[in-house]
Amino acid sequence: MQVTTRLSVLAALAIAIAACSPNTPPATTGASPQASGASNASPTNGATTGIPIGIGVAQTSNVALLGQEEVAGAKIAEQYFNSKGGINGTPIRLVLQDTGGDEQGANNAFQALITKDKVVGIVGPTLSQQAFSADPIADRAKVPVLGPSNTAKGIPQIGEYIARVSAPVSVVAPNAVKAALKINPQIKKVAVFYAQNDAFNKSETEIFQQTVKEQNLELATVQKFLTTDTDFQSQATAAINLKPDLVIISGLAADGGNLVRQLRELGYKGLIIGGNGLNTSNVFSVCKALCDGVLIAQAYSPEQPGEVNAAFRTAYRNQFKKEPPQFSAQTFAGVQVFVEALRVLDKQSKVTQTALPALRTALNKQLLVGKYNTPLGEISFTPEGEIVQKEFYVAQIKMDANGNSGTFAYLK
Repeated sequence: MQVTTRLSVLAALAIAIAACSPNTPPATTGASPQASGASNASPTNGATTGIPIGIGVAQTSNVALLGQEEVAGAKIAEQYFNSKGGINGTPIRLVLQDTGGDEQGANNAFQALITKDKVVGIVGPTLSQQAFSADPIADRAKVPVLGPSNTAKGIPQIGEYIARVSAPVSVVAPNAVKAALKINPQIKKVAVFYAQNDAFNKSETEIFQQTVKEQNLELATVQKFLTTDTDFQSQATAAINLKPDLVIISGLAADGGNLVRQLRELGYKGLIIGGNGLNTSNVFSVCKALCDGVLIAQAYSPEQPGEVNAAFRTAYRNQFKKEPPQFSAQTFAGVQVFVEALRVLDKQSKVTQTALPALRTALNKQLLVGKYNTPLGEISFTPEGEIVQKEFYVAQIKMDANGNSGTFAYLK
């Protein structure tokens, strides 16, 4: 693409999304025109409605700190790909359903997207715990799903129609421990905390604990909590009394951020690693200045070179006045995979004239064989639906002097 053309696209994209408030997630889209139609109806009647892609993520509950970032990434993708012609001239249309923070919410959202909204595929849900419950519903209905933040062990194995654009925790998490050892080679003793009521955090802590042992470090204590907890005094005190050199936390933004704050308030001065659930700037408002120094492994860097990431980064910064986070980038990538796979299918046979069940099946097969240059870099999939990604990072939170805002500083 020539420079002038690319700048025009970026400018148009920035203008298109400027009307969206940077602090308010987009509203849930209503039923599709096919809500009362036959199950084999085509996904759209043309450019007036657009080809519906489902976004089933958490817009409410304590998980909304993560889900709102996913909505932002999806909306930017919608604007970006429609500005580039959509599906060979037919626009895409996002259909949003709120999963909340629990399994039933995800089940309800997926059911609505599949049967009422008649989407061609779903990007979601937010939590792995929700995926283990809701993904089988989509798999039985033969609706392709791309998990934007489902990194627990076993997600692609749920079914033939389940894949993910979020790298598994077994690949990402060990990088944070290795980075901590580079910063402080004298680390000997480690305290681990994890949310025992969340499938992802139970999966993640197993990887962290395994990595600790592989690095010949002492696992001094393992402390459990719930994602709904706000008081961590007893667990934090028990761990601090053992004088650990490193603390590793697998939780979500609200509970994990509060745990970081209370550890610091109780006097812990060593390094802290946060798991993927803390991988959001929304954690800054929870632990404020005490977030400073927390290490978090990343599957995305805003500085990743590439035309699509440049456009995504520019659009996100124009709207939100900060760098885009991993969850937004991964959700953008999920929408992108559907769009590019649909474009291939549309060149073979117009997707607007294809029966919905047949289109969903063809889309699932096509997305697994493509290669995609996304904000995450080049990605592809194994036949089972596991993401193949080459680039990973570790960032350290650097809080501003006011203690209310900060950045993820990417380590070299």
